Amino acid sequence: MSGQSLGLIETVGMAAAVEAADAAMKSANVSLVGYELTKGGGMVTVKLEGEVGAVNAAVAAAISAASRVGRVYAHKVIARTAQHIEHIIHSSETVGIAQPESEAPTASPEPQSEEAPSQTIPVVNLDTSTHASCMDVVDDAPQSTEHEQQPNPSAENIEPAKPDAPQEVTKKSPRPGGKKR
Repeated sequence: MSGQSLGLIETVGMAAAVEAADAAMKSANVSLVGYELTKGGGMVTVKLEGEVGAVNAAVAAAISAASRVGRVYAHKVIARTAQHIEHIIHSSETVGIAQPESEAPTASPEPQSEEAPSQTIPVVNLDTSTHASCMDVVDDAPQSTEHEQQPNPSAENIEPAKPDAPQEVTKKSPRPGGKKR
């Protein structure tokens, strides 16, 4: 943050503050530090940072946009902020997205504790040796073969079984209760 400019827009009400932040971000190359609520009076302070020219343009656009929605109470642009004022700008009261680089802790993965239950996923092995379809209907009840005659396979249509290759099973039974259309 040191060397960057700071823009502050104080509005009455959150709607005007959101409108100010939106207009500021769309109008210039600035970063939204966040917003801060006052302890009374419904005032919201929007904080921006960036190059001095960009911050000036963003604050001007924010004032214009927020004035149409609500009331702008105060505004200020501070060019090239001093080194040790980051603690005031990035206070614990500021709600926002940007944190100064020097204060950002590095995230380290937390070790898993031994007491935490582990989640296991069951493994199911599927038999892929048979070629079945969802359209195949298996009926466990014995069917009468009086009306149906199964053609006897002739010797010339039967291929010898190969021990290395999987054999294809093509057994289909008629659909129960199905009428031909």
